[in-house]
Amino acid sequence: MSVSQIPFRKRIALNLFSKYKRNETKIHQLNYIFWECTLRCNLNCQHCGSDCSKDAAVKDMSMADFLNALDQLKGVVNPNKTLIVLTGGEALLRNDLEEVGAQLYQRGFPWGMVTNGMLLSQKKLHSLVNCGLRSITISLDGFEEAHNWLRGNKKSYQLAAEAIQLLPKVPNLKYDVVTCANRMNYNDLVQFRDTLIKWGVAEWRIFTVFPIGRAKDNDMLQLNPTEFSGLFDFIKETRQGGKIKLNYGCEGFLGSFEGEVRDNFFFCRAGISVASVLADGSISACPSLRDNFIQGNIYKDNLAEVWNNRFGIYRNRSWTKTGECAACEFYKFCEGNGLHLRKEKTGELLFCHLHRIESGESQLLS
Repeated sequence: MSVSQIPFRKRIALNLFSKYKRNETKIHQLNYIFWECTLRCNLNCQHCGSDCSKDAAVKDMSMADFLNALDQLKGVVNPNKTLIVLTGGEALLRNDLEEVGAQLYQRGFPWGMVTNGMLLSQKKLHSLVNCGLRSITISLDGFEEAHNWLRGNKKSYQLAAEAIQLLPKVPNLKYDVVTCANRMNYNDLVQFRDTLIKWGVAEWRIFTVFPIGRAKDNDMLQLNPTEFSGLFDFIKETRQGGKIKLNYGCEGFLGSFEGEVRDNFFFCRAGISVASVLADGSISACPSLRDNFIQGNIYKDNLAEVWNNRFGIYRNRSWTKTGECAACEFYKFCEGNGLHLRKEKTGELLFCHLHRIESGESQLLS
């Protein structure tokens, strides 16, 4: 595919969006902060890039330490327009979430969490909402066999499904269900979509696994090129149906599918409007970015100073114009793909969504 094959109006929109991204990068207004509040987890997911366990070697960060770092952002962020997202590990393994939520609420921050749902009872959900919880994401990766296979726990599907069905009943709670598309659940996506609609789920998000960590050596986690391309046809058709709001994850430029399978054009906001505080105090962007992407540590650095004066590797991405990206005419729209898809020491691109789609479409035509 070439840029000239993109419909004219979409090319204009993509060019305008590129200017918007440059302006957002220049301003780099922080409005989304992940807190990796624990590395402990009650699952053993096949695609996890972490070494999560119930007794993780890295202890949970204290609430006081995180709040102290957050307080350093006074004057840098508008709390009412900055979402704090608790992630892990499994955030619900902490026993002080209500206290954490109350402290965030008092400071004016809306807050949310990402969870596997296993510990989310109706009582717990209402308790968290009463302490300011405003958004929640629960993972459900297809029906029972596929989900439990991926998550490594025979009770996971049942508990997550029960938790999800609680969400539509809570007024003013923003939520979505997130699904990892893989070869175990691919053929069930239509039926699974219809089940989510039956449960009253309003928003659904699908992502695909990139080949690093545990996922690198498991072929069942990776859609083949034909399935990968077909996934976007499915998402496009579902969005046009209007019965459930479905978005593909934020990773990867998708060529002609841009504007068709998610609400916005591709924009990796890591380090531009998104930061994270990891369990050991490291300051990064999205929690998937570690090692050479780390910009500081809250135990020795001021979070506001780090956000304002570092993050250069995120805001000037010219270093990504190497390898297959060097001569790619889509680079001005993509800027080297999501940073989590690059080797941190060499800058080498691990996975190109556009090339994968093109490969799948070629196989369908042959």
